[in-house]
Amino acid sequence: MIEIDGSYGEGGGQILRMSIALAALTKKPVKVFNIRANRPNPGLRRQHMTAIEAVAKICNAKTKGLHVGSSVIEFHPGELTGGIYKFDVGTAGSITLVLQACLLPSIFAEKETNLRIKGGTDVKWAPPWDYFKNVFIPLLKKMGIEIEANLIRRGYYPVGNGEVEVKIKPCKKIKKLEFKEEINKIEGVVNIANLPIDIARRIKKSAENKLTALKETEIRIENAKADCPGVGIVLWTKEKILGADSLGEKGKPAEKVGEECAQKLIEEIEADVDLDEKAVDQLLPYFAVSSEESVFKCRQISKHAETEIWLIKKFINTEFEIKEDKVYEVKVIPQ
Repeated sequence: MIEIDGSYGEGGGQILRMSIALAALTKKPVKVFNIRANRPNPGLRRQHMTAIEAVAKICNAKTKGLHVGSSVIEFHPGELTGGIYKFDVGTAGSITLVLQACLLPSIFAEKETNLRIKGGTDVKWAPPWDYFKNVFIPLLKKMGIEIEANLIRRGYYPVGNGEVEVKIKPCKKIKKLEFKEEINKIEGVVNIANLPIDIARRIKKSAENKLTALKETEIRIENAKADCPGVGIVLWTKEKILGADSLGEKGKPAEKVGEECAQKLIEEIEADVDLDEKAVDQLLPYFAVSSEESVFKCRQISKHAETEIWLIKKFINTEFEIKEDKVYEVKVIPQ
């Protein structure tokens, strides 16, 4: 059994979720201890439990220690069968983080996996839905992975109750991700619910003011249905795919929300990188299980990415070479 110290590196929910995903993928049982030990509310939360429960269903796993507050769990994976499942985080916990755990094993399942999940779609410390839909999934598609993602309802903090449906088709071989395209335009969406629509217009305008001189820009406003107020913006580039996001908060001016998101994207574009910072740690496991060597440039190696590299090597015989110049060049060498 592989034993993982959940307090290592970034030490949050990511190391737990990806331990379970990699265990399901490799069919290696895992024990994770010191779960979220350095967090103000250590141990399992509902969001983490939902991710583990979902992966357990997909791979017919047996679990031990699966309860709120638990600091140690065991996960004994079975066969990756896929199937149709519904899950409810029960809070505003992030749906996209639950999906991060589910997608990697699902693409190697015997049959299509259909997931319907309730929770938060646009919440702090997690990729918002529009980033998942317009950055992460298109990058996976370029690797030959077919995922259909549909938003049913937005969910914001503190109520959640958003809902999505995601269908993952089995993939026999993950292709190498090439980085040959150039950026041809910028697109984006401002999502807003239960707030004056003028807030969204101000966010849109402030983002456009920073971006229009850079590239052709097309940002739309989505007046969403949700159980509590919320607002946010996601921007992404077309052809060559880079993304950025910013979430509205009480006391944060609308103009700052738009400018902040635009500035993040500008920094990625001007650095001439292949992947934005958030995409790096999300894609590393896919590079590791690809049949070919991957090479990409990025602005930063985040704590999340460092932790991901350490964790992947516990399960898969993969080498990582990182060079730093003006930007980082990362080579992932599957063995």
